[in-house]
Amino acid sequence: MNCETLIRNANVLDGLGNAAELADVAFAGGSILAIEPSLRAKAAKIVEAEGLSLAPGFIDAHTHDDTSVIDTPEMLPKISQGVTTVIVGNCGISASPVRLEADPPDPMNLLGSRERFRYPSFSDYLKALESARPSTNVAALIGHTSLRNNHLDHLDRSATDSEIAAMRAELASALAAGAIGLSTGLAYANANAATTEEVLALAEALIGAHAVYTTHMRTETDAILDAMVEAFRIGDYAQSPVIISHLKCAGIANWGRSPEVLHSLDLARTTQQIGCDCYPYAAGSSTLDLKQVDERVRIEITWSTACPEAAGRTLAQIAADWKLSHLDAARRLQPAGAIYHSIDEHDMRRILAHPATMIGSDGLPWDKHPHPRLWGTYSRVLGRYCREEKLFSLPQAVRKMTSMPAQRFGLAHRGMIAEGYAADLVLFDPATIRDTATFADPIRPAAGIHSVWVNGTLSYTAQGLTGHRAGRFLPRERTEWVQ
Repeated sequence: MNCETLIRNANVLDGLGNAAELADVAFAGGSILAIEPSLRAKAAKIVEAEGLSLAPGFIDAHTHDDTSVIDTPEMLPKISQGVTTVIVGNCGISASPVRLEADPPDPMNLLGSRERFRYPSFSDYLKALESARPSTNVAALIGHTSLRNNHLDHLDRSATDSEIAAMRAELASALAAGAIGLSTGLAYANANAATTEEVLALAEALIGAHAVYTTHMRTETDAILDAMVEAFRIGDYAQSPVIISHLKCAGIANWGRSPEVLHSLDLARTTQQIGCDCYPYAAGSSTLDLKQVDERVRIEITWSTACPEAAGRTLAQIAADWKLSHLDAARRLQPAGAIYHSIDEHDMRRILAHPATMIGSDGLPWDKHPHPRLWGTYSRVLGRYCREEKLFSLPQAVRKMTSMPAQRFGLAHRGMIAEGYAADLVLFDPATIRDTATFADPIRPAAGIHSVWVNGTLSYTAQGLTGHRAGRFLPRERTEWVQ
């Protein structure tokens, strides 16, 4: 057998949660040809793994990389931690289809400033992706808030029937072109005015489309159980799987509620296709929301248009310097971004370890001083929570990052090491892999990554980027849901 690349003596993790097996892996033309012990093959390139772990490339189930995959196609924060596919368009905000007449409304500004929104149609976005050729593959959700921006004159109200019909037609067009589903961000002010009935009517486009409904729920605080019921109702009506984005119990008053939240999730899973994603940090990050300002919570500023020099400082420090309350200081910083240390570590671990949970970074690539999850999520799961904390086994951790998101999002021939599957692969040392990004110093690549291949192309090594980018758009296939 002839092949382009032969990896010898790797501990192969198939992505399905099975124990690793020592084997050789051969691939060519972007696809895996064979996985066997002691393969006899002629290869242009031979990699001696020497017992390192070989896994399917990690799939980041929750990103806001919509514009960065085009404007910074090297995708160093992701490829450096073994991520080979990113799911964009989460939390109701997508870069397309978007038509702006002013600066992007909150939270669309998480995807960058106005000039980054250059895709009035989904087909425009696909053309730009093809031209940019990012280092990672891209699968795209369509954001509810982005659609509202296109068709409503004001976002502080519910849409009319004609506006919903126009949004639904635009969503249906994107689904026909391969988008993987609809996302909402109902907690944000510019989507919160949307009634459940508005979302139900929009979600009619999902019926029969084999697409998913993902949601940053209407609240993650006191009324979280009601918000979950709303999400399940929408998914049931649309005949679509539901993915709860970055599941958490936010706010000090809600610490310790993860058992009842997961019980609600498990109960719904007995009759519906329900899952969630989670990042491995007891802190979230978004725009600076005055409703979330709590002097008991450490809040770090990640960017500020009014005061750019505030990035990297805490709200408490800034308020003290200005001799203002935290709330008044937050008002002066607007618009801005923030990290909120408002999650209980025990709740986060419980949700992270749950069998329905995928891994998603929720990183914000345009933040001046980003949350370390942008650079560290996957190495942190494998190093801290798998190897050190033993929340789950290595095969289980890898499954949460590979076959589970591939099957749930309908990404054909991804997320597994199997013959005929895409050669999206990451070779790493399970004994040394760890995150080096911190809240104080967040822009640092993972340790322990040896090599990363995307569609069979070596794109990253421990020495850095190779200069070869082979990512592509991944259209939706029929989902093969796994509980």
